[in-house]
Amino acid sequence: MFSFWEKKSFKKYDYIIVGAGITGLSTAASLVEKYPRAKIAVLERGFLPTGASTKNAGFACFGSLSEIASDLETMSETELTQLVESRLNGLEKLRNRLGDKKIGYKNYGGYELILDKQVPYLEKLEEINNLLQPIFEGQNVFKTKDGLIEGFGFNARYVRRIVYNRFEGQIHTGKMMKSLLKYVQKRGVTIFTGCEVIDFEDVENENTDKKNSVVVRIKNPLQNDLSENLAIELTASKVAICTNAFSKKLLPSLDLQAGRGQVLATKPLKYLRFKGTFHLDEGFYYFRNFGKRIILGGGRNMDFEGETTTKLETTELILEDLKSKLSEIIIPKQKFEIDTTWAGIMAFTESSKTKIPLLENHSKNVVLGVRLGGMGVALGSKLGEEIAQKMINEQ
Repeated sequence: MFSFWEKKSFKKYDYIIVGAGITGLSTAASLVEKYPRAKIAVLERGFLPTGASTKNAGFACFGSLSEIASDLETMSETELTQLVESRLNGLEKLRNRLGDKKIGYKNYGGYELILDKQVPYLEKLEEINNLLQPIFEGQNVFKTKDGLIEGFGFNARYVRRIVYNRFEGQIHTGKMMKSLLKYVQKRGVTIFTGCEVIDFEDVENENTDKKNSVVVRIKNPLQNDLSENLAIELTASKVAICTNAFSKKLLPSLDLQAGRGQVLATKPLKYLRFKGTFHLDEGFYYFRNFGKRIILGGGRNMDFEGETTTKLETTELILEDLKSKLSEIIIPKQKFEIDTTWAGIMAFTESSKTKIPLLENHSKNVVLGVRLGGMGVALGSKLGEEIAQKMINEQ
């Protein structure tokens, strides 16, 4: 039930975006930059974004050598270079839109620890550098820096080589998301949290002088029985679905598969000999410094079936594996304590190994922008721009 005032001020919008993560807020930012007077609402079911936007490890990266080499086995060179370029452009857009200080960006470079089974990928280093040179203005992206194994304190019994690229950095995930929220709110975008979208429906207007619209139904927080017709209904000319892995609940037929990422952070260490973002095992593990702490995540490959879930919880199997990576490979000669652990939810494809995001029209008035393949920080700003453009083009 809406009051007279609520109907006037809160019910109708030009654009509604479902999901207040990086992609959803970036879509709102692109729309409000184009149309400063547009009425835009972003709906988020949680207090904070539910997926991985506030739960990632804070990497401003576009992919490690072994990950890219592995992707070349299932993707064409054209697809891969387009994907890397989209990641790079997305990071550039994020930095330009908000500024490095507001996202805590630090250009410490990116590194990959090459273990025994990744050594063959080094044979592809020159090929991949040549493939990526047009994107990086003729510069080589990757080079080996094996002398850093001892300098960084890694266990040389496991780490055979180190590959470095100077184009990657770190971000402060909390600062980034707060800055993005402030950016769109300052420009008049309305953010509603605690709004779980139940469904949506395209509505044809019988009056040909008026445009068709989309009705978005939100679960009423005072409603316990969903069979009762108490849902809150908002309307918009255009709607974007930006809920990544959780989009499957709204659209069960989507080619979409959840992938949980578990993360831990240590308490400050007495000695920490490295700064930067680091990958190992084709990107399935990733770690970085945060001051004197280590933030380490991954291990999804230990239990693909168990980690294909939207449950925001950690498991003993994965956390113990992460701890063993710390004690055996990353800081083998140091004692450490775990300060906190958490999990985030990413989205991948079910049908193939492509990492191309899913961007398409569900209908003339509803656009989907999901399936970022664990690269939401890199892809979210660019994908948001593309979603906004699709919404605008259909007007």
